[in-house]
Amino acid sequence: MYIDFLLDIFKLNRNKTAFIWQGYEYNYNWFLDKIIEWQNILILEKVKSGAITAIESSTNPWSIALLLALIENGNIIVPLTTTNQQKKKEYLTLSQVSCSFVINEKGDYSISEYSIKPNYNIYDKLINNHKPGLVLFTSGTSGHSKASVHDFSRLLQKYKTKGKDFRTLLFMMFDHIGGVDTLFYSLSNGSSIVNITDRSSDNICQAIEQYHVEVLPTTPTFLRLLLLSELYKKYNFSSLKYITYGTEPMPQSILDRFNMLYPEIRFLQKYGTTEVGTLRSKSLNSGSTWVKIGGEGYQTRVVENILQIKAESAMLGYLNAPSPFTEDGWFITGDKVEEQDGFIKILGRESEIINVGGEKVYPVEVENVILELEFINDVRVFGEKNDLMGNIVVAEISIESKSQDLNLFKRIIKQYCKSKLEHYKVPVKILFSESKLHSDRFKKIRNNPN
Repeated sequence: MYIDFLLDIFKLNRNKTAFIWQGYEYNYNWFLDKIIEWQNILILEKVKSGAITAIESSTNPWSIALLLALIENGNIIVPLTTTNQQKKKEYLTLSQVSCSFVINEKGDYSISEYSIKPNYNIYDKLINNHKPGLVLFTSGTSGHSKASVHDFSRLLQKYKTKGKDFRTLLFMMFDHIGGVDTLFYSLSNGSSIVNITDRSSDNICQAIEQYHVEVLPTTPTFLRLLLLSELYKKYNFSSLKYITYGTEPMPQSILDRFNMLYPEIRFLQKYGTTEVGTLRSKSLNSGSTWVKIGGEGYQTRVVENILQIKAESAMLGYLNAPSPFTEDGWFITGDKVEEQDGFIKILGRESEIINVGGEKVYPVEVENVILELEFINDVRVFGEKNDLMGNIVVAEISIESKSQDLNLFKRIIKQYCKSKLEHYKVPVKILFSESKLHSDRFKKIRNNPN
């Protein structure tokens, strides 16, 4: 019922490679058989429609087939990948999971049952209407996890529109809205998906070359790390047609560098949130950070320079937080933007703006300038309370080793910032760190360490 349109596509592409995993290729006929096998297991294990069911696994062929079987069975699905194992207990408890499938990288599974009876009203909307659900976790400004609940049948609607067939690397996993979008866009077009267990820059580059990947969905942080490592010189990227990026603002200097290195690759900015899904997007051009977003089922507007979105695929709500929607259904993203001829440019999160003596400083703007210096590995800019100015700008710099001349680096960084920025945007304090400033999802960590 819910995945009939996908099954029809699978049948048309029976002998085509659907998924490449650990050097093996699994075709669409394998997926058709595996979905039926999982459906029989659900009956055997007495997993009823409406049961809140977790999948504890990497995004591999077996977990994807189970995901599809659970959608068809009308379950509320909680995907938990290896990247969030440390929070597994919190997530299982918060989402009130009744059973969990643990799948290893060879496809073997075990099932755990929990005597938790779900008592969220938001679940009732799905269960009473026999609709499949999806629970994804996001972090609020306090750092506490928020559980976002989607009607999976709504999320699937946009994939019924025919798209393009490209061999795509699955960069984000199925516990992330970007990973869900990549996965179902590829499956709905009978495309081949490439995934790897170790997501190091080296392995990702190797997979692109080895499996002739055509689309790389990624983050600006990953692209910056790729430039620093110079791994792009080691591998052949001639198969790449598109690099899409999102989850955080793109530094113009990084985009410029990649466009110079690979003028034949088209760079496209994507935009999505856990709350409303991933919107269709169109960059002004390959070297521009201006983007037009929307598409069927989405409306956008800008109110006081803050982007707002109304979506047919919007989540039903949070399990553990108030609704973030206005009374008429608009989601206030918190992203400050500029508008120009139907395109927007994302400046940064409103919550991250630093107020220096009444002047507003966007951390991304300062970071972009500092990243132009070749010796900088990474930088994070944030505000620190100050009795005189209200706040001062602080830059935390990631370096290879503290044995370097840090005082010299400070002078160079400040002097360069003074030549590029207004005086109130220049970092007053510069800290050095040997720790990475990005998460396992290759996204800059934004929590203020102070």
